Amino acid sequence: MSTLPVYRWRLAPEGLATFRQLRALGLRPAGQPVVAQLERPRRRREPLIAYLYRIDRAKPVRPMTPARRAALAKVNAARQFCPECGRDAGYRIPPSLGMCTPCAYPDTTAA
Repeated sequence: MSTLPVYRWRLAPEGLATFRQLRALGLRPAGQPVVAQLERPRRRREPLIAYLYRIDRAKPVRPMTPARRAALAKVNAARQFCPECGRDAGYRIPPSLGMCTPCAYPDTTAA
């Protein structure tokens, strides 16, 4: 069992990047294993952890196809549909409520 090397915040060596940094470069990890981890200290709490990947093994992000775009539009439309009243809420319904705001709080929205 091997452990990952741990680097302090902003002290990671060249050639390694976090997932977000790869995405900003137009890359993806492409199934490669995590090679190290980055720790950002915080006061009175555990440090934030970010996993690092090798940039030279990363592959370009797959392009958005028309079929993927249509599927994503369907998913987003379904998240706006209120199961309680059956209307399009016009915004993404919070999973914590499970329904639109007027249905969740009927006393405060009726005027």
